[in-house]
Amino acid sequence: MRSARQPASTCSSRTNTTLLAASSMQGTPSRSPTLTGRFTIAAKHHITIAEIYESEMVDVEKAIAHYEQAADYYKGEESNSSANKCLLKVAAYSAQLEQYQKAIEIYEQVGSSTMDNPLLKYSAKEYFFKASLCHFIVDELNAKLAVEKYEEMFPAFSDSRECKLLKKLLEAHEEQNSEGFTEAVKEFDSISRLDQWHTTMLLRIKKSIQGDEGDLK
Repeated sequence: MRSARQPASTCSSRTNTTLLAASSMQGTPSRSPTLTGRFTIAAKHHITIAEIYESEMVDVEKAIAHYEQAADYYKGEESNSSANKCLLKVAAYSAQLEQYQKAIEIYEQVGSSTMDNPLLKYSAKEYFFKASLCHFIVDELNAKLAVEKYEEMFPAFSDSRECKLLKKLLEAHEEQNSEGFTEAVKEFDSISRLDQWHTTMLLRIKKSIQGDEGDLK
């Protein structure tokens, strides 16, 4: 029983030790003298550190840096699927920090790499949807051009509910129709539940409509 009761300082010490390791690894280039076959281990360490910054330290920028480093290590092992998972974390947090161009580039990169994969192509529409929302926040015309580009790149995107929603939102935004915008979102959400990230991005777009109260109710 005595050994089971570890003091809180022990947990704190473990977190500090992990973060100390992080600081020593931070400046280590991804193609440094890390032995072949050890990139995955290094990547997992960076993911652990990123998760600490996410949950315990609440430092999104440092979490982004470690997810980027993890992605780079995974690429060194040609573990593209694992690298993409890390990059998607980077994109989501970058968009939250209003670094939209960075998020767009990642979503387009991951979408392009998955759309020709029979097992992963279903996810491509989601990545192009997220990229389009980031474009939309920056500029309505950019979003229109992006949607057209993604439809040309990935024809299956045209028939997706995400693409149809984007077109309804673009139309409502062009007409400065706040109610039409909200109704389109509600209709989509009633079938495919929108998570907090999507809701945040949609609210940012909706706030650019004149006279809008800034909610999706």
